[in-house]
Amino acid sequence: MTGQVRTVDGRVAGRRGQATRQKLLDCLSEMLRSSPYRDVKVIDVARKAGTSPATFYQYFPDVEGAVLEIAEEMAKEGAGLTELVAGRSWVGKAAWQTAEELVEGFLDFWRSNDAILRVIDLGAAEGDKRFYKIRMKILGSVTTSLTEAVKELQSKNKVDKDVNPAAMAGSLVAMLAAVASHQKGFQTWGVKQTEIRPNLALLVHLGITGKKPSK
Repeated sequence: MTGQVRTVDGRVAGRRGQATRQKLLDCLSEMLRSSPYRDVKVIDVARKAGTSPATFYQYFPDVEGAVLEIAEEMAKEGAGLTELVAGRSWVGKAAWQTAEELVEGFLDFWRSNDAILRVIDLGAAEGDKRFYKIRMKILGSVTTSLTEAVKELQSKNKVDKDVNPAAMAGSLVAMLAAVASHQKGFQTWGVKQTEIRPNLALLVHLGITGKKPSK
């Protein structure tokens, strides 16, 4: 909306400027799906958007700055993953449904945002704190919700007190992220996409409840 988007030098962007800025981001997102992050150049993004490098630099300091904008917006969407866990039951048959829906939602989110998530993982692995914080923002919401789920089960004596809730939740989320980013790779092991989800849901269920699911 007008008044909420500014150029690099601090000027408020009008409707046309906002539309141009968004088009640049959309074109960059599309290019990241087919080109390595390091190979994407400002001139290529500008050309694809039908504008000039000078216009690109009005809104972003460089390609990395534009990527961070995309990543921040995606992270806001990722925070919604907590809805797959918060307030959901981890008891009886309902627990299996919760595990299935968490896995399905997590993998679908990763597949939909695969290109930008690869860049975030790369930046985080290289020690860039900006990308690391975004990655933690995405994973943190789910981790917190799963931690609370384990604590609640422990309070009802349904999970062993020796289990560390945060450690268990963090381990499961790290597993989900690793599997989600490697979905295509499973095919080389002869594992079909349809086989990944139920097996992953089983591991999540076992991790949270300590029991086999009641289907």
